[in-house]
Amino acid sequence: MLSSLSRLTRPQAIALCALPVVALLAVAGFAPLPFAVAQPGGTADVLGKYEGKPVLKITGAPTRDTKGELRMTTIVATGPQMDVRLGDVIDGWFRTDRAVMPKEAVYPVGDNEKEVEEHNLGDMKESQDDATKAALAYLKANGVDGTDKVKVDADLGKIGGPSAGLFLSLGIIDKLDGDGSGGDLTGGRTIAGTGTIKADGKVGPVGGVAMKTQGAWRDGAKVFLVPKAECGDAQAELPKGMKLIPITTLSGTVDALRALEKGEKVPSC
Repeated sequence: MLSSLSRLTRPQAIALCALPVVALLAVAGFAPLPFAVAQPGGTADVLGKYEGKPVLKITGAPTRDTKGELRMTTIVATGPQMDVRLGDVIDGWFRTDRAVMPKEAVYPVGDNEKEVEEHNLGDMKESQDDATKAALAYLKANGVDGTDKVKVDADLGKIGGPSAGLFLSLGIIDKLDGDGSGGDLTGGRTIAGTGTIKADGKVGPVGGVAMKTQGAWRDGAKVFLVPKAECGDAQAELPKGMKLIPITTLSGTVDALRALEKGEKVPSC
């Protein structure tokens, strides 16, 4: 082989040696890779309707008519059984409205689409329960009467996962008590964001915040509530003119929204 190469010109030798690499890349271009490609998904106003149905149904206490919007955000990703090729990965890396993530980070329960959907809906149900507990505990701690009789049903269709928890809590608080002084928690604005919630009111991180800020901006939000630990990720592709407010607890989030409404200083990333 070496004697054969020695009789070739330099360009011919380089071309010959490159053939296996070209062949390998060609095969890689058609081989499925263990990645998922995500992009901004839809948003839903928890104070309004989703797919024609009220997101929040509250019984046991009078509710307020609200102004403004509280928009929970989502991402959409290639399905667990969908093949992602090298070209898709390269395209995703170079686009600001796409993100390439390991498939196991998006679908930790495997490739069965039905199991994935059931898992995500289970997470959503648990998140709804924690969101209700956190909101009612907050209201009770702040002197709002009658919370013991309140029941909440949340309906976001087939949207799964726990990342709407914070906004479900905020929606319950706004519908029952507003900003606590007769006004709206939103101040009439379109507020978007994301974050898990625990029954004790602690806000946790989620995934895909850079994609979610873009979806929020597309749907009219100029303020985005983000778990503090994910400020850096949210700033990566932040739309120009969007305000980020870092949050860690439900009570701190309400305080920040009140300050925003009054034109006072609010936390920033």
